[in-house]
Amino acid sequence: MLRTNQLFLNHLEGLYEKQERKEDIVVRSFSKGDRIFAQGEELSKVMLIKEGITKCFFVEDNGKEYIVEFLGKGEVTGEIELIRNIPCLCSIEAVTDVTVYAVAIPYFRSLIKADLALNNLLLDVFAERIVNTSKRASYQQLYAAEHTLSQLLELQAQQGIKISKEDMAAYLGITVRSLNRTLRNLGK
Repeated sequence: MLRTNQLFLNHLEGLYEKQERKEDIVVRSFSKGDRIFAQGEELSKVMLIKEGITKCFFVEDNGKEYIVEFLGKGEVTGEIELIRNIPCLCSIEAVTDVTVYAVAIPYFRSLIKADLALNNLLLDVFAERIVNTSKRASYQQLYAAEHTLSQLLELQAQQGIKISKEDMAAYLGITVRSLNRTLRNLGK
């Protein structure tokens, strides 16, 4: 539901503090609803979430959104695009006010070549994403939307955030109409 990565956050905070001129890694803030990355656009920086929650989503050819994941502290974005040298695969939007470490592309490339700890963190991120994607795909096949919706409502309560019905439906891969029916079935 909400992905976080404290180890990656700790590592990047250490790199940020060691900078002499504070140019390679800068702190940027985004307000709720701001688009951090846009699907199909060129990558400007690699970003690591310091504070706040974002949603990572695709817009399909038919215009429908599909939310891949909600990302929190320590989650990195833009690294795949940098490694593969491609435009942004998906959009990242602030669900709450968000603070990020924005890493200059040349500096991140140099870290990939020289920082073994960062490479190990990236490998762990990639492996975790594969596992989570597989689990989620099988879970959606095995369980009704009610169960995942219950978890989503619990996340919303735990984090003190408001997730729109459109975003809930996009995360579940269903229509808002189906979501409303499911909410009625849950008594919500």
